[in-house]
Amino acid sequence: MGKGLITLRDYSRKEIEEILSLARVMARDQRTGTDIAKGKILAALFFEPSTRTRLSFETAMLRLGGKVIGFSSSEGTSVGKGETLADTVRTVSQYADLLVIRHPREGAAQLAAEFSSLPVINAGDGSGNHPTQTLLDLYTMIDHLKDLEGKEIALVGDLRYGRTTHSLAPALALFGVKLILVSPQELRIKNEIKVELDKHGVKLRETEDITEALDADVLYITRIQKERFPDAAEYAKVAGSYRIDRQLLGKRTPLIMHPLPRVDEIAADVDDLVTAVYFEQAGNGVPVRMALIVRALGLGG
Repeated sequence: MGKGLITLRDYSRKEIEEILSLARVMARDQRTGTDIAKGKILAALFFEPSTRTRLSFETAMLRLGGKVIGFSSSEGTSVGKGETLADTVRTVSQYADLLVIRHPREGAAQLAAEFSSLPVINAGDGSGNHPTQTLLDLYTMIDHLKDLEGKEIALVGDLRYGRTTHSLAPALALFGVKLILVSPQELRIKNEIKVELDKHGVKLRETEDITEALDADVLYITRIQKERFPDAAEYAKVAGSYRIDRQLLGKRTPLIMHPLPRVDEIAADVDDLVTAVYFEQAGNGVPVRMALIVRALGLGG
């Protein structure tokens, strides 16, 4: 059996680079496809809405010659009858070779791994982790910047509830980057993540002013996570805090990234800039997740 993925904190820089190297191989194969996973079944358990992550996992498995079962919402499943996550996982483990799970509760992927007899890949757990997104983010950055050492990366938006940045910031720390954290005071990144970054010796600064980050090598924009706010009034205070458009950028040409979906954080007039790579970024989810599936199933590659 191969190795699942719950959090990238379990991985060294070398292991991450090996996954990204395999993803580059998969990128060459994805259009023509391969039958390396023929006869294998991926169970996609999406207890929370998803477009890019779910569809790219399904595409990845199909490109590898395998098949996909699962659900895109807990509605219509036995969860509605009161079935526990542990029992769902133990049951579905009888039908497949690999589990991919997204769940609104932080820690759900780890729980699933404890009860599954199969490798488990975390496709996002509440405001906790989104490690496969981080891998495709790193893949995209390295593809454009080549070497991340010494590069300045600005993480902008909801750094409190956004799980993409919770996974990305610690992973970037392994690559010797400098970080700018741009957010309203209410949405600053968790202290435990800052402690983690400090242990890695990351040069870090925090600001509420987006103009202080415009000269960074990468602007990684995130939406305000409305669905994770316990109070609608608190969300209203910070909604629309930042918006990237051509006027703001001027002649600056940072790599502009976004995990999507966007709401109004990036204006449409940015889309045709050569450094606006968020749709390419989403596309990179296929080869990266192909690599993770190959690795989890122990298929080599």
